[in-house]
Amino acid sequence: MTGGEVPADELVDALATFATGVVVVTVRDGRDDIGTTLTAFSSVSLDPPMVLVGIDGTSYLSEVLDRAERWAVTVLAADQRALAGRFAAAGRPSARLLIAGEPHHRGPRSGALVIEGGAAALECEARQQVTAGDHVLFIAEVLAVDYVDAERPPLIRVNRRYR
Repeated sequence: MTGGEVPADELVDALATFATGVVVVTVRDGRDDIGTTLTAFSSVSLDPPMVLVGIDGTSYLSEVLDRAERWAVTVLAADQRALAGRFAAAGRPSARLLIAGEPHHRGPRSGALVIEGGAAALECEARQQVTAGDHVLFIAEVLAVDYVDAERPPLIRVNRRYR
């Protein structure tokens, strides 16, 4: 190993110790809805209000977000662990099927599915993309805070487990 090379398994082990919030990003893609579970989510700016999500650059969601201007982010609550797992599963079906039976609605500003019962939900509009290694950072302006429920503890992920 030469200077600057970090074995991927060591990096994954190190980063797994960092507790992160868990969100589901959803976007309307024509007649279908897609979404995924992410832990790469962050506030960027308060003026204007901006957030970012980091997505695998080879994923279908990355392709859709590349052409879709608006999408939604739901900050999951601690009791929504199963929902996080459904949106993280490989080969998952349409987001509409993943939330069938779960309270949800379409965001009036984004047209994306907004999962109810989380800690918070936002509607966003893409402003910038930054390629960062094997991921793309999608930076978006927050168009609306759909809801905030500060009484609901957020779902977090640490040491490869939801807590």
